[in-house]
Amino acid sequence: MLEPARKTNGTVLAFDFGEKRIGVAVGEWQLLQAHPLTTIQGTGDGERFSAIATLIREWQPTNLVVGRPVALDGTPHAMTARCTRFANQLRGRFGLGVAYAEERLSSCAAEERLRSAGHDSRSARRHIDAVAAQLILQGYFDAMAGQTPDLAFPPPQSSIDRETDACI
Repeated sequence: MLEPARKTNGTVLAFDFGEKRIGVAVGEWQLLQAHPLTTIQGTGDGERFSAIATLIREWQPTNLVVGRPVALDGTPHAMTARCTRFANQLRGRFGLGVAYAEERLSSCAAEERLRSAGHDSRSARRHIDAVAAQLILQGYFDAMAGQTPDLAFPPPQSSIDRETDACI
């Protein structure tokens, strides 16, 4: 069982876990502000965890946050189990507190944010995972500060296919 991160001083790293890429964001407890950091590419766990270890050495976080995907109705699915495993591996490898955060539709929201900032689909693709991690971490900070309800990413009505819970 993961222990929730406790509000402290220091840095927090957040992860938007994916099978092909992992988006990473960074934030500070004192500011409660998240920023996109990088996207980790790679297929093997060794490669991915080596990159994460480098980020942990560089940023010295006090806590980690992992976006936990669920269906729009709140039920877990196959990716939920993969993210849970990833979070458990982070905790075991690095000995840091790991918390889950709401991540429903974070990639859709990140894509919308990047497009509204003028990115075309090709340039947005390079940044979408890190921006999704930023949105996950910001939602977590806001929830910890009591500023938002549980649903950190309300579904954009026009951008979701209700049949598949996918961005359109």
